[in-house]
Amino acid sequence: MTLKLSEAKRIAEGAVKKAEELNIRISVAVTDTGGRLIAFNKMDGGIWAASYGCQGKAAAASAFGMPTSEIVEKVDPIEIKEVDIANGGHFALGHGGVPIYREGILIGACGVGGGSGGEDEACASAGVASTI
Repeated sequence: MTLKLSEAKRIAEGAVKKAEELNIRISVAVTDTGGRLIAFNKMDGGIWAASYGCQGKAAAASAFGMPTSEIVEKVDPIEIKEVDIANGGHFALGHGGVPIYREGILIGACGVGGGSGGEDEACASAGVASTI
């Protein structure tokens, strides 16, 4: 079971729509289960650093199969570091990364950066909910 490009694009669009409702500018990344980028959007006027943060959040959420806001609380810090090193050191933790499940199977993740932690997570969750 895989996440299709058309679905990834709709997830990114759903996240951007939520950002517009919140009147914020975000970057959003949708990845496969290996944290590899499928779709990416950066809103006009969004900060450049969010382009990297959103991808790191999606990679972390897909690696651990849970929202990034929960990883620090639930996963041993040594395990986080080891998996991050294996991933090339690109994880971003905090709020804004959400795993994508279909029929109980992890198929990818959505990461958002550019707003507050709560805003990022709301946008990522809205994006995922718009498709899956």
